[in-house]
Amino acid sequence: MRPGDRLGWYAQHFEMVEVNSTFYSVPDLRMAERWCAATPDAFTFDVKLHQLFSFHSTPAKLLPRDLQRRAATDERGNVERTPDLVEAVLNLFLRSMSILRSAKKLGALLLQLSPAFSPRMHNLDELGKLIESLRDYRLAIEFRNRNWAIGDQLRSTTDFLRQRKAAFVNVDAPAEEHFTIMPSNLNEITNSTLAYLRLHGRNARAYLTGKTVAARFNYDYRDDEIDEVAERSRQLGREAHEVHVVFNNNALDYAPRAATRLRTALGQLI
Repeated sequence: MRPGDRLGWYAQHFEMVEVNSTFYSVPDLRMAERWCAATPDAFTFDVKLHQLFSFHSTPAKLLPRDLQRRAATDERGNVERTPDLVEAVLNLFLRSMSILRSAKKLGALLLQLSPAFSPRMHNLDELGKLIESLRDYRLAIEFRNRNWAIGDQLRSTTDFLRQRKAAFVNVDAPAEEHFTIMPSNLNEITNSTLAYLRLHGRNARAYLTGKTVAARFNYDYRDDEIDEVAERSRQLGREAHEVHVVFNNNALDYAPRAATRLRTALGQLI
């Protein structure tokens, strides 16, 4: 199938997609217009925010071309994350989001933080300016450092998000206590309009040693595990107006097949 035909085909089977390409590049207006044209009226796009916002090292080549020339870089070619640069990238990003928003197709913006964003090296107030800038959008935040979600810190983390109406991203992940693996026993609701659940698979060895994204999240959910996810989704749905469930086990065709089986388990497909 040609790349340009894939979204239209996908939209025949699912009602929502989480856009990952925006983590690596700021979409232009024409791209957003094509997404809208390829999908039905009721289709929803959850859009991952660019990695510049998430405390990941960001190569200058991943910025819009005009900003590549203006950004200061280190010896590795990664940009210095200055307030002016963050604001400039965000303004361009939100221009494209306005297309989805006008079409009533924008769901949530997803901030997927770096594992390096830890309570030992950072504090939650560092997220405050971005959250305030996105106060008119639904924002979901996924922590990738376990220490934000264990012990007394969990309460501080969820209180911070709740006060700012940002959704805590719950996960399904391997049953390991490595600092990069978030606990899977949480069903936190910090904004009653939206619960967010991302499913990374349960392959601990792949998660910790995989050299590519597909290798890290290489997992094929069993039917009994799909039933567990269905029950967890129902539980979240009892406390939140909407529940967005995203399979991130993106090796081969595991994710779309798992998502189809989940829709069947939830009674959405017969």
